[in-house]
Amino acid sequence: MSSYESIIEVALPLPLEHTFSYRVPPELLDKVRPGLRVFVPFGRRKMTGYLIGYCQPPQGQPLKDLFELLDDEPLWTDRELVFFRWVSSYYMHPLGEVLKTALPSGINQQTKKTGNLEKVSGGRKIRTERFYKARQSDITVKLRGKSQAILEFLMESGQQTSILELRRRFGECSPNLKRLLELELIVVSEQEVYRDPFAGVVVEHDSPRVLSEEQQHALDLVLSALDKGDFAPFLLHGVTGSGKTEVYLQAIFRVLEDGKTALVLVPEISLTPQLVQRFRSRFHDRIAVLHSALSDGERFDEWRRIRRGEVRIVIGARSAIFAPLEQIGIIVVDEEHEASFKQSDGLRYNARDLALVRGQQERAVVLLGSATPQITTRFAAEQGRLGYISMPNRVASRPLPLTRTIISKITSESPVSSELLEALAENIERGEQSLIFLNRRGFASSLVCVSCGESLQCPNCSVSLTYHRQRRKSLCHYCDYQLPFPTICPTCGGMELKEVGTGTERIEHELRERFPEARIARMDSDTTSGKGGHAKVLDKVRNREVDMLVGTQMIAKGHDFPDVTLVGVIQAEGSLYLPDFRAAERTFQILSQVIGRAGRGEIPGRVLLQAMNPEHYGIAHAVKHDFDGFYREELVFRQELNYPPFGHLAAIKLSAISEVAVLSVSEEVALLLHSIKKRLRLRTEILGPAPAPLYRLRGRFRIQILLKDPDRTSLRRLLTVYRGERSLSSIVREGIDLDPIELL
Repeated sequence: MSSYESIIEVALPLPLEHTFSYRVPPELLDKVRPGLRVFVPFGRRKMTGYLIGYCQPPQGQPLKDLFELLDDEPLWTDRELVFFRWVSSYYMHPLGEVLKTALPSGINQQTKKTGNLEKVSGGRKIRTERFYKARQSDITVKLRGKSQAILEFLMESGQQTSILELRRRFGECSPNLKRLLELELIVVSEQEVYRDPFAGVVVEHDSPRVLSEEQQHALDLVLSALDKGDFAPFLLHGVTGSGKTEVYLQAIFRVLEDGKTALVLVPEISLTPQLVQRFRSRFHDRIAVLHSALSDGERFDEWRRIRRGEVRIVIGARSAIFAPLEQIGIIVVDEEHEASFKQSDGLRYNARDLALVRGQQERAVVLLGSATPQITTRFAAEQGRLGYISMPNRVASRPLPLTRTIISKITSESPVSSELLEALAENIERGEQSLIFLNRRGFASSLVCVSCGESLQCPNCSVSLTYHRQRRKSLCHYCDYQLPFPTICPTCGGMELKEVGTGTERIEHELRERFPEARIARMDSDTTSGKGGHAKVLDKVRNREVDMLVGTQMIAKGHDFPDVTLVGVIQAEGSLYLPDFRAAERTFQILSQVIGRAGRGEIPGRVLLQAMNPEHYGIAHAVKHDFDGFYREELVFRQELNYPPFGHLAAIKLSAISEVAVLSVSEEVALLLHSIKKRLRLRTEILGPAPAPLYRLRGRFRIQILLKDPDRTSLRRLLTVYRGERSLSSIVREGIDLDPIELL
């Protein structure tokens, strides 16, 4: 092996812009190859890095030897590394941290301090299980009781049987098995087993359904693109209930027939159980799931199944975009408009955008599905950068729900109008189900002192504490700070605190008092925090064990409740006045989605929507199911202010525990940006520095600088030069967010 091949390039999971070189000891030369994790010295530490290739020895710089190889097989392919490098370059994030994000948490190693080198195990422990089998033997031994029963069972089976199965059948049987082994009547082996996230979940077989004319047209376009075998991005714009999922299923069936694989991205874990159930019903055990609700062990095992080619379909939330699938034929992004596809800290990637990048690299079809697509996605389709597939009607010619607005009154005693209460009573009498949507959890928005008028504030964040009556606590939904109830006013010492505002807990409480005979459930972050929490609530609704479901946006997205005929919306403008240029778009999207939960079965649906300003175009167009009307009106606003799709954005986010420090550094950063802009003769608009809308979050003061430019290349030139010239105080954190989604 040449000296060149004995020097390796290693990316470390640290916020450093460059990679590092190490020398390979002679005893490891034959085992080294790109794609392995390596244990290396770094300063006074020893830590895990990622071997990404070979390199020339740096001039005049002594190299240290790597300590150990942590894997037997590469963890990524050459093609996947190309994708990781693209992600690192585009989002201006260190390659080592990209690789750490892409690999499951169960496989990554922790840093070790200096001292005697200890043996490091490669990743999460692999689960093994003992399996027993009867031996073909002429030995005649008199056995009695459980030992005889176990031996007879194993002889009749003729197969290897796990210890878990034997315990299920015979109870505790370790002494009996030990005796049978001593008599050489059975043999035992230790085998690797996967942790099963579907354990105990039974699904029925499902056959492809007859497609409507619109579904068939959509499928034909996708199949035609698959036959060409080249990159083909589409926007599948179908109203709620139009049958987009069936189009996904039948397109993926063709992909599997062609010997390729499929990747399906969903925005949130709350959507995954129902979608996974439909896919398992159709494709059985050829599916792996990847999402944050899995344990580290389950996630590690699912990743290994994918890496080994044992599954053909991967379904997951945003991190599934890094799944080690090979030969990808199609990537589906369901509910492509959802902001949760964007990672909000660390590597601030957008899985929806990366689906297009990976699809292009894999020469795959990419299907972006939504009833309310992003303005930028619809504009790209209009400009011809995406294929456009429209499905404007529901399956079986079912009508969209009839929607009526009710003007909310500030002076009203109850947040639930008399009209909505009457409609809920009628639905109970008819034995039909209802959804009540309010995008705010808790019992009250805050507790306010009667004496001085001050609300309880979080000491770590610039928000009021939300009162949760059932838990008898006031909580911060950002940092989890809490105060027990009752408490005194921290401002004046007053003893009387009044509930102000409303949340899902209060709506549930009022409905239980009004309808004591009704079966009422609540679905928000408070009621679904445990493992499988979402699925339990959804199963109750699906099994008709719930008459009314009260919830936040969790109940609005992607769920198919055929027996829900009434939807009530409380405070429809809840997201309309957020300090974000996408506020109207998000309001239209969430209202359209929750409206679309009604009337998906045989019985037509209806919606009662309470709003203080129902004439706002974000609300009015949602009520009329008029995406095109909203799209045209929103485009005018975006173009006037040069917001996407007419301009490109980047945000520099600075934070520190010291307010003085972050203010000082932000001014220095702004001056540097203006200097670079002038030097490069760019047109980039530099807005700020300005306090973030949530100025203090988890004890850190936050400042933002927003960059806006019609040309993406110019924007990236400015940021590239800035990153090379900036010098920040060590007490100030910086995050560069390309194509930001969240500006709060």
